[in-house]
Amino acid sequence: MRALLLSGGMDSVAIAYWQRPEVAVTIDYGQRPAAGEIRAASVVAGELGIRHLVLRLDQLGLLGSGDLAGAPKLDIAPKPEWWPFRNQLLVTVAAGAVLPLGARKLLIGALRTDGHHVDGRREFVEALSCVLQMQEGNMSLDAPAIDLDGVELIRKSQIPMSLLAWSHSCHKAEHACGECGGCRKHYRTFEALGELPY
Repeated sequence: MRALLLSGGMDSVAIAYWQRPEVAVTIDYGQRPAAGEIRAASVVAGELGIRHLVLRLDQLGLLGSGDLAGAPKLDIAPKPEWWPFRNQLLVTVAAGAVLPLGARKLLIGALRTDGHHVDGRREFVEALSCVLQMQEGNMSLDAPAIDLDGVELIRKSQIPMSLLAWSHSCHKAEHACGECGGCRKHYRTFEALGELPY
């Protein structure tokens, strides 16, 4: 069985449509846009008939920095939305949630263009997969779009624009702020596809 860490953003939504995992996990870890992400992920999972788990770990918000946490970014942050060890944390929590359901592969939405974050790189995905496989359950981690950018992923997935329009990419709020890096990426991707999302 395959599971997907479904943030509700464009990339994970396109992967949900393309890969059709049996279960998806969305995590509220104290990030400001959590409500919008959960809403988007719930709609998409429902439309695709994917079992959807929502985990609420909001005390983890105390560990955050930058745009996602509504806190000053750390000096070592490569981008304003950087949150220390976020993907490592979310993968571990999601893997723990889906292992009892029979999942043995967890998918994440890392792209070729996410390399400015160490935890968006192929070597990070491979290393974390080795850690998961080393433990009981023999879970593996896969980033099926790691060789693609956002536009290539959406084209490859063939996701209908009407479903993709539900995605929520804002780093700062429940509703798109239009100014953060996530919103700018969202709009640039739709523009490159020759589509208007709304």
